[in-house]
Amino acid sequence: MRRKLKHKRLVKPDTTYKSVRLEKFVNYLMYDGKKETARKVVNDAMLTIKEKAKTEDPLEVFETAMKNAGPVMEVRSRRIGGANYQVPREVRAERRLSLAMRWILGAARAKKGSPMANRLADELISASKNEGEAIKKRDNTHKMAESNKAFAHFSW
Repeated sequence: MRRKLKHKRLVKPDTTYKSVRLEKFVNYLMYDGKKETARKVVNDAMLTIKEKAKTEDPLEVFETAMKNAGPVMEVRSRRIGGANYQVPREVRAERRLSLAMRWILGAARAKKGSPMANRLADELISASKNEGEAIKKRDNTHKMAESNKAFAHFSW
């Protein structure tokens, strides 16, 4: 018998930019249920992006960064005949987005010395230009998938 499908909660769009993705990003950033603090950090980061990137719409930079940082292929471990193989798999759209958000936030949190809004803005700008820590992580994931292409026939 098949398992029940998980019920996906719908996230309401962000109040300032009317974007569902940005609200999800706020939720990823949030610690201990402090959503207003996370929202303030994201809004400050968007204002910083507007100044630094000299664009009218910082949401465009955010969307480009999410698209660039998301991996297309990844490896999943699969046990076959007593051996574990790293099998390359295509990444679903939802997972691609969540990985991109996680990697960008991880890269921003790893930098120290300046306020989180500035670090986040820098990471988003660099990800939209296809550089930075999140992009390095994506490239490493793609290299791993490429090098294990021989085990693609084990895909399930």
